[in-house]
Amino acid sequence: MTEALAKATRDFFTARMLGLVLWPLLGSVLLWSFLGFFFWHDLVNGLQHLAAVPALSNLLGDSVLHVVSEFSVAIALLLILPPLVQASALLITATLAMPLMVEFVAGRDYPQLERRKGGTVAGSIWNALASTLAYLLLWLVTLPLWLFGIPAIVLPVLLNGWLNDRLFRYDALAEHASRDEYAILRGRAGGQFFLLGCVASLVQLVPLLNLVAPVYSGLCFIHFGCAELARLRAAGRA
Repeated sequence: MTEALAKATRDFFTARMLGLVLWPLLGSVLLWSFLGFFFWHDLVNGLQHLAAVPALSNLLGDSVLHVVSEFSVAIALLLILPPLVQASALLITATLAMPLMVEFVAGRDYPQLERRKGGTVAGSIWNALASTLAYLLLWLVTLPLWLFGIPAIVLPVLLNGWLNDRLFRYDALAEHASRDEYAILRGRAGGQFFLLGCVASLVQLVPLLNLVAPVYSGLCFIHFGCAELARLRAAGRA
């Protein structure tokens, strides 16, 4: 794992990888800014409708209730948007950038690794969408725990680590591993993949560094996955 982190750091500072850094996060920010701009009034009106009980309306008045609703939506967006933006950036990286990254890393460090193409484009898209939706559901379910000290520190690392594992493990191995080899690696090195995801999540939670985290995380998983696959095949020939 340490070797994968070191090689990912080396590859990250190449011109080709640096060219991939900003557009996943920028694409995610633009997407959610666009949606927020066009659906802001719908969110406010929906919240007003939920809060439109006669007693509350009589107590606050319509104008004050409208201001409170807008403020509540703003607070909700501040809580919800960061994980949405981060998850979307990881999703974009996994589905669009990973094939380019795999090609770059494999050609440079693992040219002898046979490509058995156990994964598919459809499998990659399904894995990315299902993993992201599950992550968002887990985030919403555990949101009340984020108000406490230790869960507020541990949960982001675990949830982001889980998402990294689910997103990048499949795409890192889809081109080179067969389906049987992927299943073996998932069973044999599943804990290490998850731990690698948690380490990568620490970078994702640091302001400014999170701008480069999706590409760096993908590189880490490609290096670790290809190295584990090479060891698996070497052990099979021994």
